[in-house]
Amino acid sequence: MEAWFSNVIAYADEFPSAIADTLYMLIVSGVISTIIGLFLGVIVVVTRKEGILENKVIFWILDKIINLFRSIPFIILVPTVAVVTRFICGTTIGMQAALVPLVIGTAPFIARQMETSIMEIDPGIIEASQAMGLSPKEIIFKVLLRENIPGMIRGITISMIALVGQIAIVGTIGAGGLGDMAIRYGLYRSMGDITLVIIILILLIISVIQVIGDRLVEKFTR
Repeated sequence: MEAWFSNVIAYADEFPSAIADTLYMLIVSGVISTIIGLFLGVIVVVTRKEGILENKVIFWILDKIINLFRSIPFIILVPTVAVVTRFICGTTIGMQAALVPLVIGTAPFIARQMETSIMEIDPGIIEASQAMGLSPKEIIFKVLLRENIPGMIRGITISMIALVGQIAIVGTIGAGGLGDMAIRYGLYRSMGDITLVIIILILLIISVIQVIGDRLVEKFTR
């Protein structure tokens, strides 16, 4: 067993850095994507037909944009948005550059998750809020963003788990992290033991995300 894991032992000093890079991309792109996704999700809900701020033009544009970026496989999205990445970061290679496609790929997914969660709110609650004279802004913050917090947390949890997989993919553009390490050693050098350990580490990260999400859902469930 020790001989089989000889590569893991030989390159053990690289694992902490790879884990740190993965977590950095997860946290940074996750936070940015959640903020953007929540904003887009709310806008889509309030501007849809019979929404509190119905606007067919805005709804149609955002709905199509969200659908477009959700439908593009992430491995194709990375080179597709290379021009945007270069404009923002000055390069298309590296960890900072990887954040751009990660956000562009994740934010629309979160937006749709947030839209679904908000749409599960009983319409009667919204109608009652309007009858009480609450403004659209008050309805958004006091009703739409409060009445289904557990549902939104579930959506974010699912999105963060999917994001871990996307972070592994951006290893193909030298973004660092566990994905990059798996490609350099596991794929190009056929070091199966390193690949196995990386898979286990990714599963652990996903498990931690799921546990945190489940605990938060339990906390906010009334």
